[in-house]
Amino acid sequence: MSVGVGDQAPDFTLPGTGGAEVSLHDFLGRPVVLVFYPGDDTPVCTKQLNSYNDELAQFEALDAQVIGISAQGVDSHERFSGKHGFGFPLLADTDKKVAALYGTLGPIGFPRRSVFIVDAQGVVRYAHRAIAGLTFRPVGELVDVLQKL
Repeated sequence: MSVGVGDQAPDFTLPGTGGAEVSLHDFLGRPVVLVFYPGDDTPVCTKQLNSYNDELAQFEALDAQVIGISAQGVDSHERFSGKHGFGFPLLADTDKKVAALYGTLGPIGFPRRSVFIVDAQGVVRYAHRAIAGLTFRPVGELVDVLQKL
């Protein structure tokens, strides 16, 4: 399955930082930025998530919730988030089921760096799946999409 713009975003529930269980449907009524990233404490992922965290006020001004998702466990996410002070949850998709639902797994099952923006009604309004994953979508691009919702 590959989710695209205009599709209903698949719902999910995953364990996350701060001892929370987070479901996509918890955020109906506000936009969500789903950030699928390959790994905690890796160079590009660290730079990407720090850039989103540094500009979190821009997302919050648009009532958008940022959520990071990767295959590492909650313990790894807690260390990573604590080290950098992320103001958004990191969710543990250890069996990669959510990554598969969103079509972010590469040919050998490695999660690709991907970003989806889901509107307040749960519809995907932006989808980007990186091929190589050496770069990431900048805050300005994501904020532009959110402003048009």
